[in-house]
Amino acid sequence: MSRKDTTEKINADHIKKSVADFYHDIATEKQKTQVDTNELNQSIGYSAEEIASAPEESNMGLGCGNPQEKAKPQLGETVVDLGCGKGFDAFIAAKAVGKEGYVVGVDMTLQMIQRAREIAQKRHFDQVDFRLGEIEHLPIADNTADLVISNCVINLSTAKQDVYDEIFRVLKPGGRIGISDITLYEDLPDSVYENPKMYGT
Repeated sequence: MSRKDTTEKINADHIKKSVADFYHDIATEKQKTQVDTNELNQSIGYSAEEIASAPEESNMGLGCGNPQEKAKPQLGETVVDLGCGKGFDAFIAAKAVGKEGYVVGVDMTLQMIQRAREIAQKRHFDQVDFRLGEIEHLPIADNTADLVISNCVINLSTAKQDVYDEIFRVLKPGGRIGISDITLYEDLPDSVYENPKMYGT
């Protein structure tokens, strides 16, 4: 491995750890979002009905849009949610696909998955399955999903091509993608790129 490759791997590992630490603190409530989550979610495209359809405790206010606004889940479909957190988007999708549908949420933070599972069990979302895993290596079989959604998570990955390869692997032929994310219009200062903590905040 060249020095450049080694440096890039170390940086990627630092970034991944920083992101994992940030969301661990959110999941365990060591750090809290200081916003009205319902108001924020309405401002980025969720309807009041969608917000009401998800358990309040799953709503962390960390999204940047509504990935289901255009690629709407349909009754009986299978939906995969990348970086599901405590399950907010997964629960909204579950209401849309109904009891005959199925939703799989994937997150790399164990505490997020544990909390999402607790909420699902408490609120009787039997058609939702939360799995621990990385979005670059989805714990999901080929040709599983009718729809893959993601809300402000792919930008956190240091291997975005791997993420898209995985999305297309798990999608059924003719499947759909609904992604809400952020991108850059211009370069950020080096001080931002060189600080792994900036990826999570």
